[in-house]
Amino acid sequence: MKREELVANIARKGSFLCVGLDPDIKKIPAHLLEHENPLLDFCREIVDATAPYCVAYKPNLAFFESQGVQGWIALEETVKYIRENYPDQFIIADAKRGDIGNTSALYARAAFEHLGVDAVTVAPYMGSDSVKPFLGYEGKWVILLALTSNPGSKDFQFLETGNDKRLFERVIETSGEWAGPDEMMYVVGATQGRMFEDIRRVAPRSFLLVPGVGAQGGSLEEVCRYGMIPGDCGLLVNSSRGIIYASTGHDFAEAASSSASNIAAQMKSLLK
Repeated sequence: MKREELVANIARKGSFLCVGLDPDIKKIPAHLLEHENPLLDFCREIVDATAPYCVAYKPNLAFFESQGVQGWIALEETVKYIRENYPDQFIIADAKRGDIGNTSALYARAAFEHLGVDAVTVAPYMGSDSVKPFLGYEGKWVILLALTSNPGSKDFQFLETGNDKRLFERVIETSGEWAGPDEMMYVVGATQGRMFEDIRRVAPRSFLLVPGVGAQGGSLEEVCRYGMIPGDCGLLVNSSRGIIYASTGHDFAEAASSSASNIAAQMKSLLK
């Protein structure tokens, strides 16, 4: 999906919500465990319930891989289901890849050619040759980890690298030489608050994938105040647990729909 298509979807729906698909076999409704593939059926119902309110889905591969072959089948079939039924949705494989060049090339092939997703999250620690194999696919995106919301982000991401540049700023600046804002996004955690001002100084036009709203305590209003780009939004705000586990009973899909609808309504107001 190209940038202009994503921007058009955001404007049309009045939403920049990304629903994280984190189907934990220990948390999904108990009645689904009787099904042949519980993860797949859970994801399909969540997608049907939330598609009117979001512009993107982010399956986290760990939740699928933890269930072995059946989990991988669920992932493939979930992506296929979204593609066939909601083709305007932007699909992100949250895989956090990043390895030497020939291995990254195979990870890229798996994500873009086999799964057929629009984007994959990538870790920048090993540098350009671990990231560039993901670039150059028509209409596909790299979403590079920049400033995350986990407590351990302070271990490395805020290290001073000279010239008043912290490591996360250096990552964004350097990676901007590998690809432009039409194929490179950045992960920035919602809990970082006013740090979005610093992000925008080094990435004024880049889309940001923003986890951490809701269950992790991030403020949607702060994210928009300091991170939104006038005209095309420039944000994909992810919510996972707050939507998909809004209920763990038979009404889980209805509860997910209600939660997604509430967030989308806030986003519509903030977009104005």
